[in-house]
Amino acid sequence: MTLKKEPKILGLDISTKTIGWALFGMESKNLLELTHFSPRVNPRPEDKIEELLKKSVAFEEKLKEVKDYNIIKVIIEEPLLNSNNVYTVGTLLRYNTMVVKTVYDILGVTPNLISTYDSRKFAHPSLYSLNDKGKKVLFGGYPKGCDKKHIVWELVKKQEPQIVWPYARTGNLKKECYDMSDAYTCVKGYMHKNKIW
Repeated sequence: MTLKKEPKILGLDISTKTIGWALFGMESKNLLELTHFSPRVNPRPEDKIEELLKKSVAFEEKLKEVKDYNIIKVIIEEPLLNSNNVYTVGTLLRYNTMVVKTVYDILGVTPNLISTYDSRKFAHPSLYSLNDKGKKVLFGGYPKGCDKKHIVWELVKKQEPQIVWPYARTGNLKKECYDMSDAYTCVKGYMHKNKIW
């Protein structure tokens, strides 16, 4: 079976700055690509909606590159809406909707959504453990205030040792790595939760 013919699953973790991108073989369950897409709009419009529209057009071009890859399923992590800033939440929801529509228009696939909670719980069962009160919760075995995104990244890094992760000149892990590991996690979480894998 050639790479392009094997049915594939695309996982996306969407923020207004970066989209995490994880491509898997449906039957092989192998990770084929783990990257990120950070569209830059120049000159940057003053109007935020116009900027988001231009970013979604840039994402559309990215999707057109993989249109013939036989992507039959797209999993998107639902946006975390726990910000105190209503404007930020609204902006993220608008952009998320634009990306969902772009996926449908270009790939002809209606995306499936998964919550961050379910994504992590089903992709990384070791995270679901007893807390100090003896109750099973996500990140139960970790101290309060732990860096959850970094912990998820470490688990993905362990599962996919072949991935070369981008680091900043300072030597710190680039923030895009967290978007990438979230995209990976949402595919694994969705497929395990729904007992497809």
